[in-house]
Amino acid sequence: MDKVYKTLGFWTAIFAVMFYVGGMDIVAFIFVAQTGFFILLGYLNLTERMYMYIFAAYLVICFVGFTYYSTFLLEPGFGMHK
Repeated sequence: MDKVYKTLGFWTAIFAVMFYVGGMDIVAFIFVAQTGFFILLGYLNLTERMYMYIFAAYLVICFVGFTYYSTFLLEPGFGMHK
């Protein structure tokens, strides 16, 4: 299970680089933070059950954060061309 987290860290690092190159610095920083989190967890050698609990908590936090952002903070039609 630790290899899965190292792989997640690799892919979030790839996304961070792509977001940075695309000029999306805040999103790139978020993905750099996720990369560090996943790589750190990959080297902790926890039990498989603990890795699953951590991933479930991570998903809940991400889904709640995205729902909050898209419901209350996102401006309708922002960035749309006429």
